[in-house]
Amino acid sequence: MFELPELMTLAKQMNDTLKGKIIRRGQLGNSPHKFVWYNRGHHEFEKLTKGKKIGEARPKGRWLFIPLEPEYVLLLGECGGKVLYHRPGSKLPKKYHLYITFEDGSFLTATTQMWGAMELYEKGKENDRKYVKGMRTTPIEPEFTLDYFSSIIDDCARAEKRSAKGLLTQDQIIPGLGNAIAQDILFRAHLHPRHSIGDLSGGERRALYDAILSTIDEIEKKGGR
Repeated sequence: MFELPELMTLAKQMNDTLKGKIIRRGQLGNSPHKFVWYNRGHHEFEKLTKGKKIGEARPKGRWLFIPLEPEYVLLLGECGGKVLYHRPGSKLPKKYHLYITFEDGSFLTATTQMWGAMELYEKGKENDRKYVKGMRTTPIEPEFTLDYFSSIIDDCARAEKRSAKGLLTQDQIIPGLGNAIAQDILFRAHLHPRHSIGDLSGGERRALYDAILSTIDEIEKKGGR
């Protein structure tokens, strides 16, 4: 599953490559998969995406928001797999769950593994989507301060016993993190995964906070995992 650094990388690549392109045709998957979630039928998706311009993509948690200007937002979320840009004349993959062609002949395909959402919303309504609505502050937002992070620890510790790894990976308390990045974060912070968050000292909280930010930054700079 894509975690926050991978989605940051995808957003940057899309903004460098796709931003401003006009959609000739948008198509949903040709390979049935009951755990790929769509909210539009094939004909409706094609009709609504035709002629739309790709805006500036942005990541939030485990979700990627891609504006189809001026009226819609394509939402990719809770998924892994491949999101690929193909130059004009490239061969189309045999299987895909999303296929968008542009007026210049290039195209985008997405194929998920296990599960994932590929949904089209009227602008503004994407924020009402389950798991997006009410999402906590993510580590790449200015509001994710040490004080905010410490308040999360306090709230979680009062509610139930939770480990340091659980803080990073469970219930999207810190949106966008998962098992893969959690290992690197805990290693940098010199914390055992089972260390109780209720026993974290002030210095350990600071170390964990710094490790979250530095690990995300390093992975993103290296182009994802």
